Amino acid sequence: MTSNAIEKSNCIFCNIVNKLESTEIIYEDEDVCVFRDIKPASDFHILTIPKRHIEDAKALTPGDKNLVDRMLCIAKEQLAKNNLSVDDARFGYHWPPFRSVRHLHLHTIAPESKMGLISRMIFKKDSYWFVSPDYVDSRLC
Repeated sequence: MTSNAIEKSNCIFCNIVNKLESTEIIYEDEDVCVFRDIKPASDFHILTIPKRHIEDAKALTPGDKNLVDRMLCIAKEQLAKNNLSVDDARFGYHWPPFRSVRHLHLHTIAPESKMGLISRMIFKKDSYWFVSPDYVDSRLC
């Protein structure tokens, strides 16, 4: 093993970013990585994450505003690339302590109109446990 080899982390999303998991990455650049959710809530369900480990939406600082804005922009671009409408999509973050993975991730779910009852509850708009990108953005000003 070389001295610059990357070791597995306790964070599954960090492992995905570092190519230590066999997850199909559908988009990545120097700051952001996008892949499919393993339990999709509709036909199209992706997670957009920062490559840098950030615990959750509460851990964001005003200095992260550009990153969060970019994450949403990239998520919307993925919808367009897949011929899906932003108007029939749900975007959001699980609000701590209501998250299963402790690495910031933006859910993009489409079509929203095809979400089942359980998914509509888990990803309920503007609830205590699932907040909009606008809500997160408003906390960074």
